Amino acid sequence: MNPAVNTSRWRLERRALLAATGLACVSHRVWATEPRLPVATALAEHLNAALGKGGPLVVMVSLPGCPFCKVVRESHLAPMHREQGLAVVQLDLQSRDSVRDFKGSTVTQAQQIQVWGVRIAPTVLFFGRNGVEVAQRLVGAYLPDFYGAYLDQRLETARKALA
Repeated sequence: MNPAVNTSRWRLERRALLAATGLACVSHRVWATEPRLPVATALAEHLNAALGKGGPLVVMVSLPGCPFCKVVRESHLAPMHREQGLAVVQLDLQSRDSVRDFKGSTVTQAQQIQVWGVRIAPTVLFFGRNGVEVAQRLVGAYLPDFYGAYLDQRLETARKALA
């Protein structure tokens, strides 16, 4: 085979590899700098803290790099957590990191999410006493103009269930 053709092919493959690597670094960098929600470590403890403040435990199921998750996190949940003290934690749909469930058993985040039957990111769940869901889940991102209203409605429903 012609050495010039091999050199051209090698350069194209190298450029493609470098571009892909650069893209991966950029997406990792974006994920790493996004406003983060606390990562769930012990659901029963998070729930007790939330109930102590008179509210539900809000759990966001997320996926790294998910643009819809980013909007829900940055525009809704992180500001409510920061400004209003909303008890909210995050689990990653694919994570193998461990979390203690509401009964104290250690499972991976992905296993816990599977137990809840969540398959779409973002999904926001609202938990009350004994780890029981107290409001309808927010599955997906819905319409951006109405997401805040849907979230407020679910929070109101959850608070009433706890009263």
